Amino acid sequence: MLKSALACISSIANALAIASNALGTLVVLALVAILNIDVIARSVFSAPIKGTYEMVQFSVVLIVFLQLADVVRVDRLTRSDGFLNLVGNRRSGIAANMRRIINAVSAIFMGLIAYITFPEFLHMWDTQDYFGVPGLFTLPWWPVKLVISIGTTLACLIFILKVITAVDRPDLAPTSNDSEPTQ
Repeated sequence: MLKSALACISSIANALAIASNALGTLVVLALVAILNIDVIARSVFSAPIKGTYEMVQFSVVLIVFLQLADVVRVDRLTRSDGFLNLVGNRRSGIAANMRRIINAVSAIFMGLIAYITFPEFLHMWDTQDYFGVPGLFTLPWWPVKLVISIGTTLACLIFILKVITAVDRPDLAPTSNDSEPTQ
């Protein structure tokens, strides 16, 4: 029963991470379009798009936190695995436990970021704070805080699932044929 519940939660978390990553990719495409239009408008019409700088700032944060959970899911988060790989070649059990500890610490940090950011989102929602130049171009802060909170919460959940299920890199898991010599 517990195993099926974990599989269900994992399936939902993975689907949400993939969807969030796809949304982040759409933000990248929108950013590319905005920057290209701005370059053309500057060159041809000598009239840059107002707020391009603010849109780039806004988009970069959205992209990072929309794609964070999927990066964690596929274990592509930037980190140095040299030591773990060295230990794993000699003591796979120790390396697996070290990965679990690293994933647990990562879950704690992601959880703390989500815990801190969600009240900031609520505050920004209530106050309708914005960034940019008033009268020229402004964007509200709350979407950024919401995406940070959701992205780190989902990454935290995926890290926790990795700790519980001890599935870190299934594509690199040894198979029964790995111990046989190749000819």
